[in-house]
Amino acid sequence: MAQAVKRRMLVMENGSVHEGTGFGSMNDAVCELVFNTSMVGYQEIVTDPSYTAQTVVMTYPLIGNYGITDEDNETRVPTMGGLVVREYCDMPSNFRYTKTLGEILEENGIPGLQGVDTRRIGRMIRNEGSQRALICDADTPVEEALERVRAYQLPTDCVSRVSCKKKWYARTPNPRYSVVAVDCGIKLNIVRKLNQFGCNVTVVPYDTPADTILSFKPDGLFLSNGPGDPEDVRPVIDLVRALRGRLPIFGICLGHQMISLACGARTFKMKFGHRGGNHPVRELATGKIEITSQNHSFAVDEKSLQGTGLTLTHQNLLDGTAEGVACLPDKLFSVQYHPESAPGPQDSTYLFRRFIDLMEGEKKHA
Repeated sequence: MAQAVKRRMLVMENGSVHEGTGFGSMNDAVCELVFNTSMVGYQEIVTDPSYTAQTVVMTYPLIGNYGITDEDNETRVPTMGGLVVREYCDMPSNFRYTKTLGEILEENGIPGLQGVDTRRIGRMIRNEGSQRALICDADTPVEEALERVRAYQLPTDCVSRVSCKKKWYARTPNPRYSVVAVDCGIKLNIVRKLNQFGCNVTVVPYDTPADTILSFKPDGLFLSNGPGDPEDVRPVIDLVRALRGRLPIFGICLGHQMISLACGARTFKMKFGHRGGNHPVRELATGKIEITSQNHSFAVDEKSLQGTGLTLTHQNLLDGTAEGVACLPDKLFSVQYHPESAPGPQDSTYLFRRFIDLMEGEKKHA
């Protein structure tokens, strides 16, 4: 059943006000405001823990038209801050759907706003950078809303919020490898991909000590994606330093940034980040160009890689930023983008095979 229309608005840090109607939860939410250019995959975006404490503006105009399918969720409890769309569809057409988008937002206290000019908002973010913003009732005084926005401090504990509280297992028939995955906000499709490649996966909290991880006798270590500033996640940075060279390590997104920090490189916050399933990336060794799915606010400073033992392996063709690093002697590599691509293209699945090959090589030399 469609919800009663309620006038709501988005108030941005730059002072602009965008009025529309609410859907999902009618909570107020003040968060960092970012945009995503994906044409499909809003379910995976809403349920991606990397969007914790962020409100996402979808630049594609029609959202919600194929509903939500429970088995496609990327996490069990979505932690996105809010969702802003041009036109929301509350009557999905999809034989698989189990809920509407509005229902999953309402269940998890996530406010949605529709009927605003998302192209205008997207251009503001592109030109001025990501900024803080508030979703609230349209009758809220604008000055009061702006005070709340400008008083808001970006959180530094996002990973601890979304990481699992105890270890859990994802087993597969006839496994060949055992992988420990450090959960900084892991997307479930990453676990599914590791299972498909013959890996039993033990998912552990982000602050699990190195000795505990080694006690599982894993063939490899995986570092997941997640929200926030990588420099806030000191336990994982220290973990990489402790285990570097002792077993194969593969990192994605936040995992890539933490590996780089652990090896002595630097990261920086981007103006508006990369979010969407359409970023061209070149693998430098082969010249192959992949169309990739991305979601991050921070990037590795390429110049800072000198002297770290890391080699740049991939580069973004839109802005030249570092997209992948590796240290072959230490059996360590990582990429900034999402090779499991949920949502997105399937160009980069070979990276999971590369991880498998490293573990197989270690088995042969054991």
